[in-house]
Amino acid sequence: MPGDTTLTIPSVLAQFEQDLLLVERHSALTVSTYRTAVEVFLRWCQQERIKLSAVTVRDLLYYVTWRKTTGCMELTLAKNISALRSFGEFLVRKNLWAENCAVLIDRPKAHRTLPQVLSVERVEALLAAIDTTTPLGIRDDALFELIYSSGLRISEAAALPMRSVHLKERLLLVRGKGDKERLVPFGERAYEKLLRYITVARPQLAKNKTGASLFVNYRGEPLSRKGIWKRFQELEAMSGVQAKVHTLRHSFATHLLAGGADLRSVQELLGHADLATTQIYTHIDDRQLRDYHRTYFPGHGRTDVQDKTEGDCLASG
Repeated sequence: MPGDTTLTIPSVLAQFEQDLLLVERHSALTVSTYRTAVEVFLRWCQQERIKLSAVTVRDLLYYVTWRKTTGCMELTLAKNISALRSFGEFLVRKNLWAENCAVLIDRPKAHRTLPQVLSVERVEALLAAIDTTTPLGIRDDALFELIYSSGLRISEAAALPMRSVHLKERLLLVRGKGDKERLVPFGERAYEKLLRYITVARPQLAKNKTGASLFVNYRGEPLSRKGIWKRFQELEAMSGVQAKVHTLRHSFATHLLAGGADLRSVQELLGHADLATTQIYTHIDDRQLRDYHRTYFPGHGRTDVQDKTEGDCLASG
């Protein structure tokens, strides 16, 4: 850092990362996001020849303005400012800042758009495009069915260990944001596909490796978020269904509400800390909801599974 001979960007980032993990107790995903955001800020300070210990509110405002002019989206900018606030607290504890001037910077209120949602038929078309004659296809079939059936985030699916899958009870123990755990049921189809993957495909992929991760790649190593995202892009192209992995989670929530599940139950299933986050799903067009209501999630039109799943979901709330 300019003027701070004992400080380098790698050393500051390493200390900040340890502070986030051990002091603030943030999740690994939050730590990664904050570290990346702060690195951009430190590179900017270096470019502008601003000492880290001498950063002012005006410098931070200039930085935020620079981020806006380089095309940073409002939601990303809001996350960056949250990272800077956390970084400021860290610098105060390290006696590099007398006070946390980052708290004086207002976060932009990002305009929340309605989430994209697939009909049950479109979900089926997407999953039907998977070639289930190969071990990787069997894995993908179980993976994306489970994301839909349980409303998982992509990071939650990637981090899911074998021990958290309770097949007999049709339950997952999911570790979500802030390392908070929640129990989430999954449907009969997800059970069938998971059973096939665990007993047939996973042993072929894992070979002699004894990793804890539920979903593994062709080398038997844990399947990453990037790996899931890339596979979904291929599936999107094959099926002709335009969506994102997160669209399956949105669809899960919308189909539950359309089928009569109460908002609090859906909040628990999604792992939302704030009910207001879940309420966005109640703003989906009424005609769309009526269409979804004809087929209750997640039985894909199978009445016997619908009844069982409804009981599981409501009991979990």
